[in-house]
Amino acid sequence: MIKLVYALRRRADIDRVAFQHYWLATHGPLVRDAAATLAVVRYVQSHTIVTPIDAALAGARGCAAAPYDGVAELWWDSEATLLAAMGSENGQKAAAVLLADEADFIDFATSAIFFTHEEIIVGAEVIAA
Repeated sequence: MIKLVYALRRRADIDRVAFQHYWLATHGPLVRDAAATLAVVRYVQSHTIVTPIDAALAGARGCAAAPYDGVAELWWDSEATLLAAMGSENGQKAAAVLLADEADFIDFATSAIFFTHEEIIVGAEVIAA
Protein backbone atom coordinates (compact mmCIF):
# COMPACT_ATOMS: atom_id res chain seq x y z
CA MET A 1 0.00 0.00 0.00
CA ILE A 2 1.25 3.49 -0.82
CA LYS A 3 -0.35 6.69 0.42
CA LEU A 4 -0.22 10.27 -0.80
CA VAL A 5 -0.47 12.88 1.95
CA TYR A 6 -1.36 16.40 0.82
CA ALA A 7 -1.34 19.10 3.52
CA LEU A 8 -3.42 21.92 2.05
CA ARG A 9 -3.46 25.65 2.54
CA ARG A 10 -6.17 27.69 0.90
CA ARG A 11 -5.62 30.53 -1.51
CA ALA A 12 -5.46 33.93 0.21
CA ASP A 13 -8.68 35.10 -1.46
CA ILE A 14 -10.76 32.25 0.04
CA ASP A 15 -11.81 31.95 3.70
CA ARG A 16 -11.55 28.59 5.47
CA VAL A 17 -15.30 27.87 5.41
CA ALA A 18 -15.53 28.48 1.65
CA PHE A 19 -12.32 26.50 1.06
CA GLN A 20 -13.51 23.48 3.00
CA HIS A 21 -16.97 23.59 1.40
CA TYR A 22 -15.52 23.73 -2.12
CA TRP A 23 -13.02 20.99 -1.33
CA LEU A 24 -15.76 18.69 0.00
CA ALA A 25 -18.69 19.51 -2.30
CA THR A 26 -16.89 20.21 -5.59
CA HIS A 27 -13.41 18.69 -5.56
CA GLY A 28 -14.37 15.59 -3.56
CA PRO A 29 -16.83 14.34 -6.20
CA LEU A 30 -14.22 14.97 -8.92
CA VAL A 31 -11.78 12.71 -7.08
CA ARG A 32 -14.50 10.11 -6.50
CA ASP A 33 -15.34 10.13 -10.23
CA ALA A 34 -11.66 9.74 -11.18
CA ALA A 35 -10.81 7.13 -8.52
CA ALA A 36 -11.23 4.04 -10.72
CA THR A 37 -9.27 5.59 -13.58
CA LEU A 38 -6.46 6.58 -11.20
CA ALA A 39 -6.65 3.26 -9.27
CA VAL A 40 -7.29 5.11 -5.99
CA VAL A 41 -8.62 2.66 -3.39
CA ARG A 42 -9.30 5.20 -0.62
CA TYR A 43 -9.62 8.98 -0.40
CA VAL A 44 -10.05 10.85 2.88
CA GLN A 45 -10.33 14.58 3.53
CA SER A 46 -9.44 15.81 7.03
CA HIS A 47 -10.74 19.35 7.54
CA THR A 48 -8.90 21.50 10.10
CA ILE A 49 -11.00 22.71 13.03
CA VAL A 50 -10.28 25.38 15.62
CA THR A 51 -10.13 24.16 19.22
CA PRO A 52 -9.25 25.72 22.60
CA ILE A 53 -6.04 23.66 22.79
CA ASP A 54 -4.56 24.66 19.40
CA ALA A 55 -2.15 27.24 20.84
CA ALA A 56 -0.97 24.88 23.60
CA LEU A 57 -0.29 22.06 21.13
CA ALA A 58 1.66 24.33 18.79
CA GLY A 59 3.48 26.11 21.61
CA ALA A 60 4.64 22.89 23.27
CA ARG A 61 6.25 21.87 20.00
CA GLY A 62 7.54 25.25 18.88
CA CYS A 63 5.32 25.24 15.80
CA ALA A 64 5.29 28.70 14.29
CA ALA A 65 3.65 28.13 10.92
CA ALA A 66 -0.03 28.79 10.42
CA PRO A 67 -1.97 25.52 10.43
CA TYR A 68 -2.97 23.77 7.27
CA ASP A 69 -6.60 24.06 6.26
CA GLY A 70 -6.84 20.34 5.79
CA VAL A 71 -5.12 17.12 4.78
CA ALA A 72 -6.03 14.86 1.87
CA GLU A 73 -4.97 11.22 1.90
CA LEU A 74 -5.15 8.92 -1.11
CA TRP A 75 -4.20 5.24 -1.12
CA TRP A 76 -3.11 2.88 -3.91
CA ASP A 77 -2.50 -0.86 -3.70
CA SER A 78 1.12 -0.41 -4.77
CA GLU A 79 3.54 2.03 -6.32
CA ALA A 80 3.35 0.00 -9.54
CA THR A 81 -0.45 0.39 -9.62
CA LEU A 82 -0.12 4.13 -9.09
CA LEU A 83 2.51 4.51 -11.82
CA ALA A 84 0.50 2.42 -14.28
CA ALA A 85 -2.65 4.46 -13.69
CA MET A 86 -0.82 7.79 -13.92
CA GLY A 87 1.05 6.62 -17.02
CA SER A 88 -2.09 5.83 -18.95
CA GLU A 89 -3.68 8.38 -21.26
CA ASN A 90 -6.93 8.32 -19.27
CA GLY A 91 -5.02 8.61 -15.99
CA GLN A 92 -3.13 11.65 -17.24
CA LYS A 93 -6.38 13.28 -18.37
CA ALA A 94 -8.04 12.61 -15.02
CA ALA A 95 -5.01 13.93 -13.10
CA ALA A 96 -5.00 17.08 -15.26
CA VAL A 97 -8.67 17.74 -14.44
CA LEU A 98 -7.97 17.38 -10.71
CA LEU A 99 -4.89 19.61 -10.86
CA ALA A 100 -6.78 22.32 -12.74
CA ASP A 101 -9.55 22.23 -10.14
CA GLU A 102 -7.04 22.36 -7.26
CA ALA A 103 -5.72 25.65 -8.65
CA ASP A 104 -9.17 27.14 -7.95
CA PHE A 105 -8.83 26.75 -4.16
CA ILE A 106 -5.36 25.54 -3.07
CA ASP A 107 -2.27 27.69 -2.52
CA PHE A 108 0.28 25.32 -4.03
CA ALA A 109 3.30 27.34 -2.83
CA THR A 110 2.41 26.92 0.86
CA SER A 111 0.99 23.39 0.72
CA ALA A 112 2.98 20.16 1.10
CA ILE A 113 2.61 16.87 -0.78
CA PHE A 114 4.46 13.58 -0.34
CA PHE A 115 4.11 9.78 -0.48
CA THR A 116 4.28 7.49 2.55
CA HIS A 117 4.09 3.90 3.68
CA GLU A 118 1.99 3.60 6.83
CA GLU A 119 3.34 1.98 9.97
CA ILE A 120 0.27 1.36 12.14
CA ILE A 121 1.15 1.56 15.83
CA VAL A 122 -2.33 1.59 17.40
CA GLY A 123 -5.51 0.31 15.79
CA ALA A 124 -7.42 -2.71 14.61
CA GLU A 125 -5.03 -3.33 11.73
CA VAL A 126 -1.89 -3.60 13.86
CA ILE A 127 0.15 -6.67 12.94
CA ALA A 128 2.22 -8.16 15.74
CA ALA A 129 5.94 -7.98 15.09
